[in-house]
Amino acid sequence: MKSIRISAALACVLLGAPMGADAAYPAYPAYQARTQQYTGYNAMPAGAYTMPQTGAVMQNRAAIPNQIMYPTQTATTNVAAAPATRITGALPRVGSTATTAGRSYYQPADYDRLADSGLYIGLSVAYGASVSGGMTADYQGEANAFFVPGAFQEAEWSHDTVIPLQVSVGAALNSDWRVDFSYTRYSNIGYLETVTTSDGAGGFIDASATGGAVTANATMLNIYYNIDSYTGYLAGGALRPYVGAGVGISLNTIGDYVIYDGTFYSEKEPDYAGAGELTGISDVYAYHNGGTTENLAFMLEAGVSTELGGGLALDLYARYANVGKVKSSGSIIVSQTEWIGDGAGGESPAPYDSVFHYTNWYESGRLSTIDIGARLRLQF
Repeated sequence: MKSIRISAALACVLLGAPMGADAAYPAYPAYQARTQQYTGYNAMPAGAYTMPQTGAVMQNRAAIPNQIMYPTQTATTNVAAAPATRITGALPRVGSTATTAGRSYYQPADYDRLADSGLYIGLSVAYGASVSGGMTADYQGEANAFFVPGAFQEAEWSHDTVIPLQVSVGAALNSDWRVDFSYTRYSNIGYLETVTTSDGAGGFIDASATGGAVTANATMLNIYYNIDSYTGYLAGGALRPYVGAGVGISLNTIGDYVIYDGTFYSEKEPDYAGAGELTGISDVYAYHNGGTTENLAFMLEAGVSTELGGGLALDLYARYANVGKVKSSGSIIVSQTEWIGDGAGGESPAPYDSVFHYTNWYESGRLSTIDIGARLRLQF
C-alpha cells in the first residue's frame, strides 16, 4: 500500500510540473493564454460538435492546436508573436530631422566617423594673412611733445611673414561640440621703419624707427560646434563645417626701439639771439623702453574638419584673433643736439649733447590678425 501511495505522488509531480512551468515562463513576451472549460475528456475527431446536455457548439481538442485536454482542465494555446516590421529604403542622414518607424537613424559608417569623444591634442600652424592696428603716442597733447619723437599719428604694424603657432588640449563632448585650452604665439611683428611725428607747428614729419619687435602669447578657452546639420554634407560627407569662439588672456610685449628725427627745429633766429642762447635743436634720438601688458583677448574661427584615420583629425580654418593692446613702459630717454647763438648773428652746435629722461609718456596700440591655417588633432 505504501508503494502505491509513493507512485501516485510521483505521477502527480511529473504531470503538474510542465503545466506550472508553462504558466510561469512563457516562451516569449508576446505569449497569450486562451482558456476554456470542458466538462469531460474529448476524444472525438476534429470538428465541431454539440454538447448533449446544453446544446452548445464546441471545438474538440483536435481543432485547437498545442493544448492538453483533461476533464475540467483549462485549455491553453500559445499564440505566435507578430513578425518584425521590415523597413526599406535609405536611412536618414546624420543631422536630418527625418524619422523612420518613429525614431531617427544614423548610417553606421557616418556614426563611426563622426562620433568624436574623449581627449585630443592639437598642433596648429597658420599664416597671418592680415595684421591690423598700430602705435600712437598717448602723450601727443602734452607741451613740447614734439621733442619726443613717436608715432603721433597711428603707425600700422610692420611685418614680413607672421606664422602663429598654437598648441591645444581638449575633449569632444559629443559628435557636435568640443572644447579646448589653447596657447598661441604671435611673433615677427614690429614697429614700422618710418613713423610720423609732430613738427611742433601742427603738422607731421617722417621719422625713422629701429627695433620694437612685438610678440603676443595668448591663452584661451575655446568652444567649437559642428554645423553640418544646418549646412549639409560637404565633399560627400568627408568634410564637416564648424564654427568656434574663444576668450582668454594675452601677454603682449614690445621690445625697446629708437626713433630718430633729423629735422632741424628752430627756437630763435640767430640774428636776435645772444651769445650762448639756444637757437635750435637737431638730431633728436628717442630711446623708448619697451613694455609688457596683459589684455583680454578673443578669437572667432570658422572651418571644416575631416578624419584622416588612426585617430587623427584635420581642421582647415580661418581665424580672427584680437590680442588687445601693446604698450610701452612709458620711459623715454631723449638725446638731442642743441645749437647755440654766437651773438653775432651766427650759431653752432653745442660741444655737448643734451639728454632728458621722460617717464609716464606711453605709446600704445591694438593688435589683431586674420589667420589662415591647419590644425592636426590626435584623438584618444
